[in-house]
Formats: sequence, structure tokens, C-alpha cells
Amino acid sequence: MYYNEEDIAKHINKEPFTTISEIADGLGFACYVIGGYVRDIFLCRTSKDIDIVAVGSGIELAEAVARKFGKKASLSVFRNFGTAQVKYRDWEIEFVGARKESYHHDSRKPVVEDGTLEDDQNRRDFTINSLALCLNRKSYGELIDPFGGMEDLENLRIVTPLDPDVTFSDDPLRMMRAVRFASQLGFFIDPETFEAIERNKTRIEIISEERIVEELNKIILSPKPSIGFDLLDKCGLLDIIFPELCALKGAETKEGIGHKDNFSHTLVVLDRLSRTSDNLWLRWSALLHDIGKPVTKRFDNQLGWTFHNHNIVGEKMTARIFRRLKLPMNEKMKYVQKMVHLHMRPINLVDEEVTDSAVRRLLFDAADDIDDLMKLCEADISSKNPEKVKRYTENFKLVREKLVTIEEKDRVRNFQPPVSGEEIMQTFGLAPSKPVGILKEAIKNAILDGEIPNDREAALQLMHQKAAELGIG
Repeated sequence: MYYNEEDIAKHINKEPFTTISEIADGLGFACYVIGGYVRDIFLCRTSKDIDIVAVGSGIELAEAVARKFGKKASLSVFRNFGTAQVKYRDWEIEFVGARKESYHHDSRKPVVEDGTLEDDQNRRDFTINSLALCLNRKSYGELIDPFGGMEDLENLRIVTPLDPDVTFSDDPLRMMRAVRFASQLGFFIDPETFEAIERNKTRIEIISEERIVEELNKIILSPKPSIGFDLLDKCGLLDIIFPELCALKGAETKEGIGHKDNFSHTLVVLDRLSRTSDNLWLRWSALLHDIGKPVTKRFDNQLGWTFHNHNIVGEKMTARIFRRLKLPMNEKMKYVQKMVHLHMRPINLVDEEVTDSAVRRLLFDAADDIDDLMKLCEADISSKNPEKVKRYTENFKLVREKLVTIEEKDRVRNFQPPVSGEEIMQTFGLAPSKPVGILKEAIKNAILDGEIPNDREAALQLMHQKAAELGIG
């Protein structure tokens, strides 16, 4: 890969590097910027995360740099790990002393000793992350590339600096990182490195779910997430960390009737959605939208293959998957559940006449997430029949138009019925009971079905009418 000193200079002849250089020289520390920031210089990617290695105390260097930056900087010290972080303006700068590491077989936590820059580069995960630029005045901007990382950048190759079996056995999370970089950067994993992942895949079991899902999220947010999930599947990691997704694989034929491979379909939907949304949780929704299909798959002699209620089963599975992977069990999980549960509704609409009542109910149920739901459903159009795709696309356009019209006219997004349960109880002297629920539901359904307008007078009139029919009042 071609580069010159001017390419490097425009990136490091500025803050915060000039200050770090000055202070490192004053302390007598050899000092380097290393890893992802250096890699991204040559890939023309912007980064605000900087890793600094000092041959000496990284903490001492960080403390001195933070003092120099003054009140605009914040310092965090992690003495147990021998690291420190300085946040300055929009930079996050990690400082560590050069070190060498050794591992026990049952842990990814290394035994750490002071070391040289060479020791530190040896412990890096991949050659493209082992590149270092000197920040000391005498050799400022000099590139140190002991493993041919620049050649690997040019050839779009992910390869470990040392024996890949040792690299992955020592820290199995690096297997996930290899896949993540392939997905993020559009690189390929060197065949020997990939074979080592296959051999060491079970080592991933010693890694915490939190660390695994951190890499999964980065894969999901990559420009084409299917690259990462295909690689996870091929190397055998996916079956260990995400068996529910593997269960989607396979297309079965019976009595001459087949169904599509739902794993491949899911990845197509995820890629399509990624072109229109960078919302992590909407992308998770795409990944899980058909997760209930293997459980609900049946063959019917008249209907062929069916997956009845796979959206409802998938909604329940979503909670179990989030819990196991230590994903947030809060409104983010509930959002994904809602998307999985509702993802069939707009598609069902385009198979039928798009009635105001059906659109009104969809708008009520999806509320503020309706736009996201429509993006998911549009990504889910997967027919190989061009005419069918055209019809679905045109009908989705009609659904969107009706959503706007009905929202403006009926105000049903996030609406609460004009008459509350408390008012029903007060009007008729009722305690909390089934009749109260019946009256409240009747008012809501009448509004959603367009039988009455969404206003108080019409709702009260209907309330008294229905109460009389129930013998109340």
C-alpha cells in the first residue's frame, strides 16, 4: 500500500498528538500511537478513539497529559489493569504501558508483565491492528510494521501476527473480532486464520455473553451484516452463540412443495434494512423477525408449508434470547418484541383491500414505531416474482399514504379513548369489573373501526347505548 510521510503528518501533526509527544519526551518514554487509529489512517476512515503505548508507565503519561490539557480533559485511571483514559474534546485516548502477556487455558485474562514495543505488537490480535507510529520527536511519524500489516491492508486480509491457534486459544474473543472486522471493513479472513477459528470455536464458551454481544452488535451495525453472520455460520461459532438463528437454516420439500431457507432470507432482510436504517434495535428486529418459524413449521396437505403464529412465538423467544445474551431487558427489548409481533400486519394488508379500519388499527398498535415497522416490512419483500414484488411495493406505498391521511383525520396514534374506565365506573356506580372493560373496549373498537369519530360526545353517546344493552344504568 502506497503511503508517504505527508499522509501520516496530516493526521498526527496536531493535537492531541503533539502534546503527547512533548510530554513523553519530557518523561523519557518511548511513545507510540498504535492499533485501530493507525489502521484507519490508511483506510481513510475517521476515528476519535486513540490507543497510546508507552515504554514506561502509561498511567504516568496519561496523568501528565491530562494536567497539560487542563479543565477541558477528564482522566480515568484503572490501576488494576495498568491503563488510563483521557477524554479531551471529542477524543477518547487510552494509555497503556508496553507489555507482554501470557494466558492460562481456562481464562482470557492474561498474566501481564512490562515489555517492549515489540512485545506489545506481538500480543495484538491482527497484523492490521499491530501498526504503530512513533510520537517521539527524533522519529516522529515513523511507521513500525513488523508483521506486514500494510501489505495485509492492501490485500484486504485479516491474519494474526503470530500462530493463530495460540492467538485464538489465548483470547477466544479474537475469533469474533476477526469476523467483525471482515464484516465492517469488507476484508476476507486468511484461510489459515479461518481454519484456526474452526479448530478453536469451542473456546468461545469461556467468553462472557456481554463481550460476545458487543461484537454481535458491531456486526449487526456493519454496512453488510450478512457477511459477518455467514462467516459465523461457516466457522461454527454461530451454532454455539446463537443456536436459534442456526435453526432457521434449510429449505425442505414435501410432496413437491418447498419453502425458502429462512436463514438466507433473514440475512437478505437484514442487509436490505441496513440500507435504510442504522437503528441497532430495528436491525435486531430484522434478525429476529422470523425466529419463531422453526418452532411453528407444519405441512398441510391443502395449504402446504405453514408457520402459523410464528410472530407470536417469535415475540416470546425474543425475550429469552435477550435474557441469555445479556441484552437490555428494558424498552429496547420491548421495541424488538413489538416489531417481531407486528411484522406480518402490513404484509397482510397488502394481500387484501387496504381498508381505513385496518390501517387505523395498525397505526394504533404500532404508535410512534409505525415508520420503523414499515421499513422492516418493506425489507421483508422477498419474492422472486417481479410482478409480485411490484404489487407489494405499490400497496405498501398506498398503506403509507393512508397512514398519513388517517393520522391527520382521526388522530389515533397513541390515542386514549375519550372516556376512561374511571369515568365509566363513576357514571354507573360500578366497581372495577367485566362490564367496565366491555364498555371501554366497545368505545375503542368503534373509533378504530370508524363507526364513531374520535371525540368525547360521540364516545359518551355510545357508552350509554352499550350500557343500556347490558342492562346497566
